[in-house]
Amino acid sequence: MPYIEGFVLAVPTANKEAYRKLAQEASARFRQFGATRLVECWGDDVPKGVLTDFYEATQAKDDETPVFSWIEYPDKATRDAANRKMMDDPSMGDMKMPFDGKRMFWGGFEIIVNG
Repeated sequence: MPYIEGFVLAVPTANKEAYRKLAQEASARFRQFGATRLVECWGDDVPKGVLTDFYEATQAKDDETPVFSWIEYPDKATRDAANRKMMDDPSMGDMKMPFDGKRMFWGGFEIIVNG
């Protein structure tokens, strides 16, 4: 059963192209380590909520855009191995992040409906 790792973050709107390039590079790495798909989504129609929303969750500033992304793996074991490989890959430390990684959050998800 496929396994999903999801990410939510806020990126300075002016850094959209830099983020897209970084995501493209990272996608190749994730695929090398077993990912079958990587999807990056730039906020386009993201409403502000009453209690919480993507802006609140990421503490987005007025000049930032929410980003939602996910990586699909064949299974959780492949995802866990990929994360270990990513942490051990020296080239990953050289990547310049065009956003504040401290406000990014992520998690692994088991698919319960895929239709």
